[in-house]
Amino acid sequence: MLARGPARKVTIYLNEDTPHHLTSLHDAIMSLLLRKGIAGATALRGMSGFGERQSLHTIDTEYARHLPVVIEFIDAADKIDAILPSLYDMVSDGVIEVQETTIVKAARKPAKTEESRPRIRQAGPGRMLQVFLGEADTFHGEPLYEAIVKRLRMEDIAGATVEKGILGYGAKGHTHKESFLHLSKDLPVVITAVDTPQKIERAVELVEAMMGDGLIVTSDVQTVRFIHAPLPEGTHVAG
Repeated sequence: MLARGPARKVTIYLNEDTPHHLTSLHDAIMSLLLRKGIAGATALRGMSGFGERQSLHTIDTEYARHLPVVIEFIDAADKIDAILPSLYDMVSDGVIEVQETTIVKAARKPAKTEESRPRIRQAGPGRMLQVFLGEADTFHGEPLYEAIVKRLRMEDIAGATVEKGILGYGAKGHTHKESFLHLSKDLPVVITAVDTPQKIERAVELVEAMMGDGLIVTSDVQTVRFIHAPLPEGTHVAG
């Protein structure tokens, strides 16, 4: 499974009808990627396109059989470097593009074997982050509390909770209250997250850059967490 961090993305442009031995080139490439253990690959069939010969190929012309196919895959740099020579030899009519990229999220649904595994209890020191802001605060056009929670999730913070207040006031001294006769548009909101001290320190920097008015508080805590036990060595999980 791919890990978060630096990676390389390969994009191959070729024609659908380009042959390779007894099969099509795009099928041969996909088979090679599978055999070499590439994390995943996608082949996309285009609706129209043209290349160096300046002939437009569309599904409505006599050149429909020449429609473009794009193959994309992402993996670690060493695996990309190892497979590129083979791809270079295979693609005699097409384009291979390689670019540096960053994997922000790589996730998959747990297999049944994972769901049935016993849980492990982990306890130890942690840090709690609390962010106090107003419900009406925004960040790039969306509610600030939603934007903060999304960012915390991208940083793999273990969890975050948003609580909406019914009464409160802040540094400006304004009282915000919700009642049956008046619905305040700027009720207090509190975001709470708990993780390791190092990850919370990073989160504080990111949240601070997103906020205008508000308050950020951190405190040391003791955490108890439950996770699935690891699979025995050599266990194969279908995916």
